[in-house]
Amino acid sequence: MPRLMGLLALIFAVSLSTLAAAQETGDVQLPAKPDVRIIVDISGSMKDSDPGNLRQPAVRLLARLLPEGATAGVWTFGQYVNMLVPHREVTGQWRETAIERSEQINSVALRTNLGKAIEVASDGYYTDGDLSRTHFILLTDGKVDISKDPAANAAEEQRILEKVVPALVANGATFHPIALSEAGDTEFLRALAKMSGGRYQVAETADELNLAFLEALNTAAPQEQIPIEGNGFTVDDGVREFTALIFWGEAETSATRELELIRPDEKVVNLADSPDNVRWVREAGYDLITVNEPVAGQWRINGELGEGSRVTVVSDLRMVVNPLSTSFSAQEPLAIEIAFFEQQDKITNPDFLGVLEVSLTITSEDGRSGTKVLSEGQPPEDGIYRDTVNRLPAPGLYEIAVIADGQTFSRKFSASVGYTVPEGAAPDGSVAGLPQEPQPKAEVPVPPVEQAQPTIVPPIDVSQVEEPLAQGKEPSAPPEKTSATPADTAAPNAQDPEEDTSALPVPLWVLAAGAGGIALLAGVVWAVIRQRRKHQEAQAAAAADRETIDDLEEDADPEPEAEPEPEPEPEPEPEPEPEPEPEEIPEVTEEAPADDMSELEAVIDEHEADEEIPELEDVADPSDADAPEEEDDEEFGLEDFDLSEFDDLPDFDEDESGLPDNDPKKQADEKDPKK
Repeated sequence: MPRLMGLLALIFAVSLSTLAAAQETGDVQLPAKPDVRIIVDISGSMKDSDPGNLRQPAVRLLARLLPEGATAGVWTFGQYVNMLVPHREVTGQWRETAIERSEQINSVALRTNLGKAIEVASDGYYTDGDLSRTHFILLTDGKVDISKDPAANAAEEQRILEKVVPALVANGATFHPIALSEAGDTEFLRALAKMSGGRYQVAETADELNLAFLEALNTAAPQEQIPIEGNGFTVDDGVREFTALIFWGEAETSATRELELIRPDEKVVNLADSPDNVRWVREAGYDLITVNEPVAGQWRINGELGEGSRVTVVSDLRMVVNPLSTSFSAQEPLAIEIAFFEQQDKITNPDFLGVLEVSLTITSEDGRSGTKVLSEGQPPEDGIYRDTVNRLPAPGLYEIAVIADGQTFSRKFSASVGYTVPEGAAPDGSVAGLPQEPQPKAEVPVPPVEQAQPTIVPPIDVSQVEEPLAQGKEPSAPPEKTSATPADTAAPNAQDPEEDTSALPVPLWVLAAGAGGIALLAGVVWAVIRQRRKHQEAQAAAAADRETIDDLEEDADPEPEAEPEPEPEPEPEPEPEPEPEPEEIPEVTEEAPADDMSELEAVIDEHEADEEIPELEDVADPSDADAPEEEDDEEFGLEDFDLSEFDDLPDFDEDESGLPDNDPKKQADEKDPKK
C-alpha cells in the first residue's frame, strides 16, 4: 500500500511537471469554434441612449461577419427576456433570420431586467455548461430597473456583480458591455467587463458602434486578414473566400458614395454590376463585399477607405495567434505566439518559414507606433514565433498587429489591448524590446521674454554679488529682465542651497541692487564735487598769473566799449593789424576804458573774496537791435563774462569765454588776426 501511494504521487508529480512544461512552451493550437451571444436592451430608457436606433444595423453587421461554423444567438430584454434569434450554428439561413428579425429591435419595454437576461442567455444547455469559448456582447445603457424602489434596483445590481457574473466567469464566460451613451451606468458596466476579462466601450455614433462591435467580435472570434497596402491587397491561390469591409469616409453619404473593386484581370466590380460569386451589401456607413473563389493576384479598391476597413479570408493556409488578454501590465506581461497551419497541421518546415517575414507592430491611440521583426535569424524549430511585451509608454488602448509576408501570400492579425499601470506607479516611458519610430519632438512652451529696459551701468559688477533665484520661488520684488540665460531654464529641482538656508528677510539680489545704487549715487556726487574744485583751482591759478591792469593799458590799443546799459549802443568794429605778431601768449589789442577796467577789477576782487558769481546782462548784437528782447531769468556763472581780454590765461580755451556765438566781442576776436 505505501508503495502504491508513492507510485501515484510520482505519477502526479510527473504530470504536473509535464503540464507546467507545456504551459511554459505555450504551444499554439487552432482555435475552437467561438460561441457568441448578443443581448440587446429594448427598455424605454434606450430612447434617450439610442435615439437613432443604431442597434439594428449593428446587429446586422455582426450577423454578416460571424464565421461559418460558430454558434450564436440574439436576445432582447426589458421587463421580460425574448430570444430574438435562436442560438444555433451560424449558417446562411441563420444570417438571413438574424438580419430579418433585427427590425424588431425597438425601445418600448417598461423595465430593464439585465440580470434575468444574462441568466437566460447563459443557459448551459447550449454548451453543456462549458463557457470557456462563450462571449457575451451586451448592448445596453446599464441602468438596472426592476422596480420603482431604488433600493431594490441597487440590490439587483449587487446580486449581478456578486453572484450571477462570478458564477459564469468561473465557467469561462467573458462579457463585453457596450454603452450607447455616457448617460449609462458606466461604473456598473466597467466592473462587469473587468471581472470577466472583457472590454467596456462607449459608442455614441453609428461608426463608433460598428467599430465597437468589430472589436468585440475580433476578441470572440478572431479571423485572418489580408493586409491592405495603399488601396490594394493580394489574394493568393489558397484563399477560398474573402470578405472586404470598407467603411465610408467622414463626409460620404448614400448619395455620394462611390466604390469599385478592380480584379487582377482589370475587370470592374461594383454594387450595380456584380457577378454571381460576389455578394455586395451596402448599409449606412459601410460596404460589405464577399467574393467566393476569387481570382488570385492584386486587387485594387477604387474609393475612399474609412477607419477600420479590413479584408478577412477563408483559407486552408492559416496564421494563428494565441488568444490575447484584453489588458496587461508590467506585472502581467502580454505574451504573443504565432504559428502557421496547413488545414489542421502546424507548419514547421524551415524552407517555408525561411521565406516569411513576421513582424509585430504596436500602435497607440494618438498614432505613435513601433515595429519589431520576429523572424530574424533561423526559423524556430517548433514553428512558433514568440515575443513578450512587458511595458508601454503610457496607460491606454493599443492596437496589436501581426503581419506575415511571404513570396506568394500575406496574412494579418489585429487586436486591441489595454495597458494598465498600478495606482500610484509612473509609466516607464518605453516599450520593452520594441524599437520606436522617430516622432517629432514635443514643442516646449517658451516663456515670453520681457523687453529689456534701459539701465544705468553701476560702478561695480552687481552680477558677481547677485544670486540666481531657483524656479518655483516667488521673488519679493521682480528684477528687471534683460535677457534669457541658461539658468532661467534650469530644472525645477535645481534649488540654490544658499537661498534655502538664508535667514535674510529679503533676497541677496535686493541688497546687492541697493548697494549698487548707493555706490552709483556716491560716485556721481564725488565726480561733481571734484569737477567743481578743479574749476575753482583753475580760476585761482588764472587770477594769480594774470597781468596787471597797467601793463594791459600800455600794450593794448584803445577800443571803445559800450557801457552796460539797458539799451547799449552798437560798438564799432576794430581795425585789424597789418601783421600779426607771433607770440606764445596772445596780446590784447583793444584797450578798455578806465571806467570799464575799474568796474571789472571790482568784480574780480569780489569773486575772489566771496566766490560768488555776479549777474551781467548780455551785450546786444547790432544785428539784433530791432529784434524783440528775450527775457532771461537764468542764473549765470563765471563763464558768462566776456573774458576775451584775458586770453593769456593758462588752461582756458577760446571757446570757454561763455559768450554767445553772436556776441560782437567774440566776432571781433575771430576777425582779429592776432587772436
